[in-house]
Amino acid sequence: MLRSRPKREKFTNVDAAWLHMDTPTNMAMITGVMMFDRPLDVARLRLTIERRLLAHRRFRQRVYEPRLGSGLPSWEDDPHFDLDAHLLRIALPSPGDDQALMTLAGSLMGAPLDFTKPLWQIHIVENYNGASACIVRLHHAIGDGLALVQVLLSMADETPDAPLPEAHDEAQPPSRPLGRLLQPPLALALRGLRLTERSLRFGLEVLDRPARLVDAARLAGNGARSLAKLLLIPPDRRTALRGQCGVIKRVAWSQPIPLETIKRIGSSLDATINDVLVSAAAGALRRYLLARSGEIEASDIRAVVPVSIRQAHEFDQLGNRFGLVFLSLPIGVSDAWRRIRVVKRRMDEIKDTPEAAVAFGILTTIGMTPRQIERIIVEIFGMKGTLVLTNVPGPRKMIYLAGAGLKQIMFWVPQPGGLALGVSIISYNGSVTVGFAGDAGLIPEPQRLADFFAQEIEELSAA
Repeated sequence: MLRSRPKREKFTNVDAAWLHMDTPTNMAMITGVMMFDRPLDVARLRLTIERRLLAHRRFRQRVYEPRLGSGLPSWEDDPHFDLDAHLLRIALPSPGDDQALMTLAGSLMGAPLDFTKPLWQIHIVENYNGASACIVRLHHAIGDGLALVQVLLSMADETPDAPLPEAHDEAQPPSRPLGRLLQPPLALALRGLRLTERSLRFGLEVLDRPARLVDAARLAGNGARSLAKLLLIPPDRRTALRGQCGVIKRVAWSQPIPLETIKRIGSSLDATINDVLVSAAAGALRRYLLARSGEIEASDIRAVVPVSIRQAHEFDQLGNRFGLVFLSLPIGVSDAWRRIRVVKRRMDEIKDTPEAAVAFGILTTIGMTPRQIERIIVEIFGMKGTLVLTNVPGPRKMIYLAGAGLKQIMFWVPQPGGLALGVSIISYNGSVTVGFAGDAGLIPEPQRLADFFAQEIEELSAA
């Protein structure tokens, strides 16, 4: 009897490009850290993953590469899927503090995923400050930064005593958008990620709504011209933050900063929350470079900023749907208040010029192959920027996973093209946390960057 051929789903060109983006020194992987207020109930967490996360077929699928390397890869159900290969337990060495968790997260950030299995893992970290943490790793081929937030929300509850997730037919797990797997309150939270007030809350809130980018792409008419303009941006200036990367990574994050503190600072200058946060990040980079070399080698350094271009019906889907903008960070400006004004002016200018963000988003519409897209991604990131800067909102209230309260969250997207630094800003439960992930050889002390960021906010708040 002939064995039935497994059902396969073709990659998009952009997803295929990210699939092959891994290098020994820069993994194309999104890494997230979740810190809880109590030890996790592992049995309940496992059941939650089985009944919620695995209800989306992508997390049971592995990559199928075409024979002879011709054509696009496909997703296919893994006939040997074993949750134990993806849900792992590990204990932090004593004293089990934040620094130990940061060290573990950095080491996992540099470790490749197993391409013979579905491309994700969750490490349950025990002995963390008397409670638990989770380190989530998700290959960029599955989805972009917004996908990680969807993964989190798809597993979470609004209360610690929420009923256990409902079971589904294990033999035929439904392939549904993640947003449809949420409980009603969390489905509203996901919709809240789409828009906040009048701004897009992914990337740097630089555009009114995702549809505006799509409309701009249609109106531009010539995607190749927009892309050519993006590629003509000159290489970024050389500083101590750029150089040859190694395998080992290190990460650090700040303590949560009350969102009200940021709002108060911004209101004094008619600046947005993002204006203040990006300016403080630029100030932290300035302080770090001064501490390293005693001088500022460049007046500006360029941040590569992903911006979602998803339309309303795409917000609860996996895959990569984002554009790029370039933001010059004024590290040469010593006065913090003047730096905010400079950042605000540059952010406002970006709002009126969507072409840069459109260009990357329309790569798939101008007939490019995954290999061509990959080369462009490497050139854009590796030559034209110094860091990747992301700003993604989390839920506004505390959420719970397997009965444990999520106290703090941090994540980083990849830094392809040999970039050494990623800066992530995430808001959650009325606070903001900033995280720095860097190459251990070029940025050996990312905690100093997190401390400098906190100092910038403290000084602005006091003033």
